[in-house]
Amino acid sequence: MITRGHDVPVPRAARGAAYLALAVAGFRRYAAYRQAMVAAIFTNSIFGFLRCSVLLALAGAGTVAGYDEPRLTTFVWAGQGLIGVVLLWGPNELADRIRTGDVIADLLRPVDLVWQLLAADLGRAGLAVFTRFLGPVVVGALAFHLYAPRRPVTYVLFACSMLLATIVCFGCRFLVNAAAYWLLDARGPQVAWTLLSAVLGGLYFPLWFLPRAAVVLLIAGTPFPSLIQLPLDVLVERGPPGEQVMWLAVQAVWAVAILALCRWVQWRGERKLVVQGG
Repeated sequence: MITRGHDVPVPRAARGAAYLALAVAGFRRYAAYRQAMVAAIFTNSIFGFLRCSVLLALAGAGTVAGYDEPRLTTFVWAGQGLIGVVLLWGPNELADRIRTGDVIADLLRPVDLVWQLLAADLGRAGLAVFTRFLGPVVVGALAFHLYAPRRPVTYVLFACSMLLATIVCFGCRFLVNAAAYWLLDARGPQVAWTLLSAVLGGLYFPLWFLPRAAVVLLIAGTPFPSLIQLPLDVLVERGPPGEQVMWLAVQAVWAVAILALCRWVQWRGERKLVVQGG
């Protein structure tokens, strides 16, 4: 029987302070790895040149699926930056802690495991916005003509969209790692996530290159487009303001649904938990 720390009554202000401290800790943790940060920016920039060359050659001098050349280059370079913000391919720490039984220490804390991990991840994402996102975008702006949003409200909408994308991506990664409660070794779900998140998320190419019916089905039926595709559509103003707000609403629905599912899976996982090795 696991005595969960978050079952102990704690004042709301204390919980809020704990989550804020976790967010600051997440920020500081990733700020300490400066060389890894520079290496990630360099790698994403190299792949940005490759992806940009391929997509521009495919589009030619015209407009494809609503993307002209500046929008397409912005889609590529902002997408390379978003990888680090949403942390599309993050570490598998939770799965490892479940496998070894170290997750018990996390459950003893007076804050819910899902919320404590989310707070730390949002702190990490705050750092990534000013480093791993801006880095590739600046490189792309030096080499290509990027699209600058013409509506001031777009910048606010894009910031909200990035936040929702980060939450959705966190929830998906949490569910993938939480599979270790039942499988012990979650490498299978992790490989599937690595493949599906990039292809169906819109990282490799804009999903609107596919038939419209297929894209609408992906957006409504899966959380993947909310990770990369929808934030980038908001940024490059593909469509009127009402369409931008609609994409944010879709992301918000997926964020709420994914977090609710995370809480339910964690609740079930705590009852399935098997501590190995003493």
